[in-house]
Amino acid sequence: MNTSVDLSQVLNSNAPLINRDRLWQSLMDLARLGATPKGGVCRLALTDLDREARDLFVQWCEAAGASVSVDAIGNIFARRAGRNPDLPPVMTGSHIDTQPTGGKFDGCYGVMAGLEVIRTLNDLNIQTQAPIEVVVWTNEEGSRFPPCMMGSGVFAGKFDLQDTLDKQDDQGLSVGSELQRIGYAGPRAVLGHPVGAYFEAHIEQGPVLEDQATTIGVVMGCLGQKWFDLTLTGVEAHAGPTPMHLRKDALVGAAQVVSAVNRIAHEQQPHACGTVGCLSLHPGSRNVIPGQVHMTIDLRHLHADKLQAMVDEVREVIEATATQHGLAFELTPTADFAPLDFHLACINAVRDGASALGLSHMDIVSGAGHDAIFVAERGPTGMIFVPCEGGISHNEIENAAPDDLAAGCAVLLRAMINAAQGEKAA
Repeated sequence: MNTSVDLSQVLNSNAPLINRDRLWQSLMDLARLGATPKGGVCRLALTDLDREARDLFVQWCEAAGASVSVDAIGNIFARRAGRNPDLPPVMTGSHIDTQPTGGKFDGCYGVMAGLEVIRTLNDLNIQTQAPIEVVVWTNEEGSRFPPCMMGSGVFAGKFDLQDTLDKQDDQGLSVGSELQRIGYAGPRAVLGHPVGAYFEAHIEQGPVLEDQATTIGVVMGCLGQKWFDLTLTGVEAHAGPTPMHLRKDALVGAAQVVSAVNRIAHEQQPHACGTVGCLSLHPGSRNVIPGQVHMTIDLRHLHADKLQAMVDEVREVIEATATQHGLAFELTPTADFAPLDFHLACINAVRDGASALGLSHMDIVSGAGHDAIFVAERGPTGMIFVPCEGGISHNEIENAAPDDLAAGCAVLLRAMINAAQGEKAA
């Protein structure tokens, strides 16, 4: 392939270059697979609908001249050749599996933006020095098979391949058997793949950009996360004859913990979050004092020391509450992700791209987990956020504006071209 467009002209132009309508149409076509009556998408990992979406992505990539390979955990890699095949690829991507009541854009935008980058390079007849690679990561959501970010976790060596293949859904079906069934148990090795740089475009999944009337979020890093399961055990007893001062009410103790989680997160601002997302009680009768409560605790912070301080304070509250109400407790860690700072060169590439295009932009921190967190273990990594309506995500009404999606893709194009021309992130 001969370069017919001067790269300096491309990078100095303030025109978006990417095809806004083509990007939008790709997103809408993908969203038909698993479309829900409320306008969202239900396409769980390794289902027949996931296979159809994977097949469509592969079809589009091969039509764009990319070579496609699949690894043993089902990650799909679509590579556009560079002049120097020995250089590590400049990568982008995300996921196409969804929540049970998911939207059209979470994950899917990052994959379709990567495809649009390849299509735009073809339109401009540009060959980069390093290869360009678009990735679909397997089971980012974790809705059907825990844990989340499964494919990128195996890729980064954070999860053992065989252990991950053995994971089962609530029907007893394993990841490995379902990959075989849908035809995406690939021969490519899951480890040892070099990464020149990785950029992931994503809707923000929060309200900050919209609130600030800003188009591009320059993602500085991701909040650290510590998750726990907590069981509080008291004594179930009759709600009438049992005096208040003689009760061992597990729900009263749980209410104090919920309040403390919320208070502690407010006190550790900025960049702190605390959530009790699940709570169930036993026996669940209106005239029986709850004898046991199971609940989850999700704590997040940008700084590791403050995150640990949040954990320590919550634990103190649990211990004091259990003593006060005569309860036993069991606190079990279930997830632990360290705070992550993205690579400075990748951050600057995103910021410079937004500036060159005249797009409003601001530094922002991701409160959610993304595949980029694990890919950062393998090479320089950054993320690009665009607004989503009302900050709503993981919801069928999730929405984003075509112009914002195109703007984020235009920034992605510039960042990837720069990285793929040998300006090594370092």
